[in-house]
Amino acid sequence: MTGANKGIGYEIAAGLGALGWRIGVGARDPQRRDAAVQKLRGTGADAFGVPLDITDDASVAAAAALIAEDAGGLDVLVNNAAITGAMPQAPTTLDPATVRTVVETNVIGVVRVTNAMLPMLRASASPRIVNMSSSVGSLALQTTPGVEMGPVPAAYLASKTFLNALTIQYAKELGGTGILINSGCPGFTATDLNGFSGTRSPAQGAAIAIHLATLPDDGPTGGFFDDAGSVPW
Repeated sequence: MTGANKGIGYEIAAGLGALGWRIGVGARDPQRRDAAVQKLRGTGADAFGVPLDITDDASVAAAAALIAEDAGGLDVLVNNAAITGAMPQAPTTLDPATVRTVVETNVIGVVRVTNAMLPMLRASASPRIVNMSSSVGSLALQTTPGVEMGPVPAAYLASKTFLNALTIQYAKELGGTGILINSGCPGFTATDLNGFSGTRSPAQGAAIAIHLATLPDDGPTGGFFDDAGSVPW
């Protein structure tokens, strides 16, 4: 799991750990990663640390090798790591460098990690991929009269639309392989991405990822979901 050392990512790890899953805590910061692993183990979860910078090819390759050696394979990949990017992000004054930085983590990082982990997922009996997205990336909701999303940063918003499009394309290519891949929206959750201004707790935000990670073999793929059901694209 990427970005598993804090916030929603940690709560996803805790939730899956409570179900008896072995959890690879992927994170770039060694101190936060180690602290998260120790905290998870303190709750009885079987957790191990995975040094991981999703913007770096060598780091991702090393993470895949570590998981293969330490866990013997991978059943579920949760792509949770994301950044908001430098502010402000009004489209007319948006710095292109900010867009590149946000897309490198929120989109290209997901591609990099997913493709590195695919050989192990293909070998799993019930493989699942969960891409943590956001309803702010929904083109339908963005253009629906009366739907107010607030001052969402433009680069971040566009990166989630991009991520949703990739989820669809992965689902098309992986159709028939048994790999179920879906986007999940945690809702307006209080995390450091929004200055902890959200109205939902990280545990509440993690619920959709835990649900999508544990789908039955006949579950949906190529979808976009929140706690209430399908989210329009």
